[in-house]
Amino acid sequence: MAALSAWFWNERFWLPHNVTWADLADPAPGVEYPKAGHLLSALPLALGIFAVRIVFERCIAGPCASLLQIQTELSRRAQPNAVLEKVFTSITKSPDSRHLEGLSKQLDWDVRKVQRWFRQRRNQDKPSTRTKFCESMWRFTFYLCIFMYGIRFLWQSPWMWDTRHCWYNYPYQVLTSGLYYYYITELAFYWSLMFSQFTDIKRKDFLIMFVHHLATISLISFSYVNNMLRVGSLVMCVHDTSDFLLEAAKLANYAKYQRLCDFLFVVFSMIFFGTRLIIFPFWILNTTLFESWEIIGPYPSWWLFNSLLLVLQVLHIIWSYLIARIASKAIMRGKVRTNPPLFSGSEPHVQEVHVHIWRNVALYHLLSNGSSAVNGCRQSKQLIKRHYSNPQVIQTIN
Repeated sequence: MAALSAWFWNERFWLPHNVTWADLADPAPGVEYPKAGHLLSALPLALGIFAVRIVFERCIAGPCASLLQIQTELSRRAQPNAVLEKVFTSITKSPDSRHLEGLSKQLDWDVRKVQRWFRQRRNQDKPSTRTKFCESMWRFTFYLCIFMYGIRFLWQSPWMWDTRHCWYNYPYQVLTSGLYYYYITELAFYWSLMFSQFTDIKRKDFLIMFVHHLATISLISFSYVNNMLRVGSLVMCVHDTSDFLLEAAKLANYAKYQRLCDFLFVVFSMIFFGTRLIIFPFWILNTTLFESWEIIGPYPSWWLFNSLLLVLQVLHIIWSYLIARIASKAIMRGKVRTNPPLFSGSEPHVQEVHVHIWRNVALYHLLSNGSSAVNGCRQSKQLIKRHYSNPQVIQTIN
């Protein structure tokens, strides 16, 4: 273990030339430098944030959802079946025609009955609109608060106005209380998101979000240990600028305030493009790549840090492209809520609402005039198919 620790904390990798860990171990009285041990305080704080989230969603977000008449949808539960449950949990949640025919023969069920069972079983695992509203309200509140704190703190910091101050006297830069709280709170929040993934309803994007949270935690921890807190605080603030607007757009979408949702989406898109495609590359990457090279020079962890930031910029470009596609489709359709990955965590919420409408229309025809039920179903199905081309939705309608 000692050999492994010595290899991991190799000074030649972490620190600039002619700097050792001993130089940072015993600063002058009243002076504190970042230490790896400080990161451990984020873990109990993450548990505290997780507990606050539970209380917030029950005592604040829940009543707000009720005030906006957002109720939990009552989905029909699939009848217990050990064979289908095993297929659902270990093989596939959306079986193809070959699997459906095999299961139909094995259970002596009609193929449509097997399809219906899998559809009902999938719906059981989907979080309700009320649940998603409460979660988004919690994230909106945190992102807004941490963004306001970050702006207030950085407004008084010299490196906000001249990024060269990120590298003056590096790595002998004093750790202030404001910078420490900013970093540890952000780190604790993403740890809490990691914890909550294992207690919340498991979603389709579980693995993607798990990797995202893990990468964020790694970047924050890496920059803290390396005492790149000044430039790291700028990176966090740039990302926090648009996050709360996305959550606000989600809240408006769940509450069915379409015009407000459209407006917030436009504002979010503009700020996202401005911060991720202009400010980040021409302000952040400029100082980490060029100003730091001029002032302190490159060293191994410098190369790694900038490589990670460049990968992050590639992701910014990809995300911007996806958002632009959503925006262009929204302009053509007149709505921004029809794309599921952005507003509902990969669940086709709005499409499900229209499928629900179709079912009600069919029921109305059946009650009013039994002979016209089939025609009513066909007309409603054709109407929805003209608006949506998602194969899963078409399969659900059929």
